[in-house]
Amino acid sequence: MRGNLVLAALFDFASSLAALWRLRWDPEEARRESAERHTLRIIGGCFLLLAAYVSYDAVRALLERRAPKHSTVGIVIAALSLIVMPLLVHFKRRIASRLGSGALEAEAHQTRICAYLSAILLIGLGLNAWLGWWWADPFAGLLMVPLIGWEGWEAVRGHTCCD
Repeated sequence: MRGNLVLAALFDFASSLAALWRLRWDPEEARRESAERHTLRIIGGCFLLLAAYVSYDAVRALLERRAPKHSTVGIVIAALSLIVMPLLVHFKRRIASRLGSGALEAEAHQTRICAYLSAILLIGLGLNAWLGWWWADPFAGLLMVPLIGWEGWEAVRGHTCCD
């Protein structure tokens, strides 16, 4: 799942770049609305790609009976992510709410999913290290796929909590 965390961070970075593009000021309302729709689709696409990758990696790990490696650095990074990511989500959601931007709200959801993946990584590494449950990490990742996919599909369709 460590690879998932790195890939999740890359998808989150791509979503953040799209959100920054969305924040550029444009005096014409029609162009702002068009940018909002395009940004929401990009972010939704990132969710769907993440869901596909998590599914692939988790199924592969289960079939290969691949245990995550013991990594103190990985545990520390995952733990730090659990501190930083929720703070980022809070501030991103606040900005999205003030701007009434569904695209920025979707981008905050992307960051929230990265936080969940960090928690799953931490739990998976811990259960493997302490109990030898090599399957816990990929199984937990598979449990998250429906949520990730749903968020992506809703964003691609243009449905957000800000509608």
